Amino acid sequence: MTNRRNRPQLSQAKRALERLKYEVTEELGLADDIAERGWGEMTTREVGLIGGNMVKKMIRYAEREMVARATSQPPQ
Repeated sequence: MTNRRNRPQLSQAKRALERLKYEVTEELGLADDIAERGWGEMTTREVGLIGGNMVKKMIRYAEREMVARATSQPPQ
């Protein structure tokens, strides 16, 4: 089995995901813990909470984009 990781294809996407990660950590009140302990010392639960909230935000963003695109297209 190959060891594949999901990685952003664009460098801009990588930077945007990093910003989103830190935005979510602020919202969850974990930013101070990360600054104090570092990412390597975060619990699995904390990291999962951050990742789960990132996914929720990305889904909400994608839904808004889909609605915006659907409503801005001329009728066919």
